[in-house]
Amino acid sequence: MPAVWLFLAAGCRQTGPPPSPPISRPNIVLILADDLGYGDLGCYGQRLFDTPNIDRLAADGMRFTQHYAGAPVCAPARACLLTGLHTGHAYIRGNREVEPEGQFPLSVSALTLAEALKKGGYVTGAFGKWGLGYPGSEGDPNNQGFDEFFGYNCQRMAHNYYPYYLWHNQQHLRLLNNAGQETGSYAPEIIHQKALSFLEQNKDTSFFLYYPTTLPHAELAAPEPYMRAFRGKFPPETPYDGVDGGETYKLGAYGSQAAPHAAFAAMVSLLDKQVGELRQKLEDLGIADQTLILFTSDNGPHMEGGADPDYFDSNGPFRGYKRDLYEGGIRVPFIACWPGIVRAGSISSHVSAFWDLFPTLGEVAGLPPTPGIDGISMLPALLGEAQEDDEYLYWEFHEQGGKQAVRMGQWKGVRLGVNENPPGPVELYNLEQDPGETNDVATDNPRVVERVRMLMDTAHVPSPEFPFGQEASRGIGQN
Repeated sequence: MPAVWLFLAAGCRQTGPPPSPPISRPNIVLILADDLGYGDLGCYGQRLFDTPNIDRLAADGMRFTQHYAGAPVCAPARACLLTGLHTGHAYIRGNREVEPEGQFPLSVSALTLAEALKKGGYVTGAFGKWGLGYPGSEGDPNNQGFDEFFGYNCQRMAHNYYPYYLWHNQQHLRLLNNAGQETGSYAPEIIHQKALSFLEQNKDTSFFLYYPTTLPHAELAAPEPYMRAFRGKFPPETPYDGVDGGETYKLGAYGSQAAPHAAFAAMVSLLDKQVGELRQKLEDLGIADQTLILFTSDNGPHMEGGADPDYFDSNGPFRGYKRDLYEGGIRVPFIACWPGIVRAGSISSHVSAFWDLFPTLGEVAGLPPTPGIDGISMLPALLGEAQEDDEYLYWEFHEQGGKQAVRMGQWKGVRLGVNENPPGPVELYNLEQDPGETNDVATDNPRVVERVRMLMDTAHVPSPEFPFGQEASRGIGQN
C-alpha cells in the first residue's frame, strides 16, 4: 500500500503493571463539558489556572491526545455521541431551534446509547443540558432511554445560570429564588446534587450516569466565592455588556459580566471541583473500582458572552474555535479512568471521535455489537492493546456557508463554502507535520485530495431536515 494511504498507528505511552481483564457490567460515568477547549485543562497545557481534580483523573487513567467531538456545536455533537453516527448520517446536524423551548428532536427510530444500556440492564440518568428534543417530544430524554433526567431541556435556556426553572423528567420545577432578577440558585450546583443523589440511589446496581454540564458555556457567571478567588488575577479585563432585564432576560440572552477572564476561570474551577466530588462519592459508596469514568467536551472554545479564548490559549496549539472544522473547533480533551483496568499515567495518540463511544461502552457493558453505526470500539486502546483505526473521520456543518472535513491518518481535508459551491476546493493539511493547520499542501498532494473529495461525497447522506444551502431558513441557534 502506498505510504500516502497509511493511517496513523495507535500509540500509547504507558506506565504501571499490565491491566486486568475488564469486570462484568461496570458502572459508567460520562462527563461532557460544554465548550471546554483542548487547552483549558492543566493536563493539556493550561498554565493560568489549575484543574487539580481533572488532572488527577488523567494521572489515574489514560489521556487521549487525538480525540474529536462529533461536531463544532452543541446539539449535533451530542447526537453523534449518543447515536454512534457521524454528522453525514446523524439525525441532528445543527442547532435548530423550536419555540417556545427546545431543539429539533431526535427521531423515535434513533437508537441511543442510553437505550442500548438500559436494555442491557443499566439504570440510566442524564443530569445537565439536553438539547436533543423539546419537552414531551420523541427526542425528550425520557423517550430516548433515560430513566431519569434533571436539568435544562433547552440549550437556549441553558445560556443562563440562574434560570427561572429546570426540568425533572416531565415536571417543570420553578426556582422561586431566581424569580425576576434574583440569583439565589446556581443551576450547575443544583444539577450536581441531583447527580450525586442518583449515584447514591443506584450504588447497588449497574448504572450509566450521563453528566452533560453547562460549564463553562456562556453566559460567564459563577457564584461569588468562585469569582472572589480569581477576580483581579487576569488583567486586563474588558467588561461584557449583556442583557440584564427585559423580555429576553434569562431566556437565552447572555448577562453582563464585569470580569470575563475571572468568570471563565471560576467556571472551569467549579467544574473541576464537581468532577472531584463525583469521584469522591464513588469512593465513599465503595464502587470506584467498579466504575469507568470518561471526561470530554462537546466542541472547542467559544467566543460568546465576553469569553476570550486567546487569553487562556484555550485551543492549545490548534487553529480555530467553536463552529470551525479546523482542529481548534473539534479536537477536545478525552480522559478515561477505570481503576485496575486502564493503566494509570497512560497517554494514547489513537485517533478517535464521539461516534466511537457507543460501540466502546457497548462492549464494556457486554452488549452485542450494534449494526449500522459509524464508530468502532476503543476498548482495546483503553486496555493498552492493539487498536483498530477508523478508516476515516468525517464532519459536516451547515452554518457559516457550509463546511466539511475529513481526517484520514495524518491527513486533514477541509472544504468551506459548501452551501454555494458543493464541489469547491479542498484545503489539505498534514497534521503530523503541521498540527496548527497553517500550511495548505493540497497542490502537492493531488491523490490525497481526490481521496478526501471522494470521502466527503460518500460520507454525506443528504438529510431533508438539514440540507446544505438552507441555513438561513432553518432556525439556526447560537448554542
